[in-house]
Parts: sequence; structure tokens; C-alpha cells
Amino acid sequence: MLAIPNERGEARLGVVVAKKNIPGAVQRNRVKRLIRENFRQRKAQLSGTDLVVLARKGAHAPGNVAINHRLNVLWDDLLKKMRVAGDIDTLESP
Repeated sequence: MLAIPNERGEARLGVVVAKKNIPGAVQRNRVKRLIRENFRQRKAQLSGTDLVVLARKGAHAPGNVAINHRLNVLWDDLLKKMRVAGDIDTLESP
């Protein structure tokens, strides 16, 4: 996951799911759908940030619940780093 502050005041998401890392189209689309939905739920907390999520090899192997849990951990880590860097003042509850 890559993140950089923006001046738009809203969070934007880019998703990169390479055919090399997840060969099946159905699995690539499932992973992208899960990422977008998880981002939609956390969008208010991530306001003012441009994000790019890069799917790694084998990211499609775990089930939907495991992928969502991993994404939540990544968002929480990102929010902590943003708070330490001073990019956000307070953390909102999910």
C-alpha cells in the first residue's frame, strides 16, 4: 500500500492487481471488489489521502473474511503512521 497526502480533502483509491500475481480474472476481480468495498467503509477516516493498493502474489488464496481482516490491519497501520507524521489530527472510530 502506498499513500500520499492530497489537498482535495477526500480520499482517492488506486488498485493494482497484476495478472502475473493473480492469474484468474474471476479472482482478480474478487480481490479488487473486496479492496474497493473495504476502502469505501474507511474512506471518511482516510480523507485527504491518495492511496494505491498493490495486490501481491497469492493475495487471492485466503477467503473474503481473511482478506478484509488484512485490509483493516493495513488501514489501521496507515492511520497510525499518518497520525505520527501529523497528516491527520485525530483518529475516527470505524
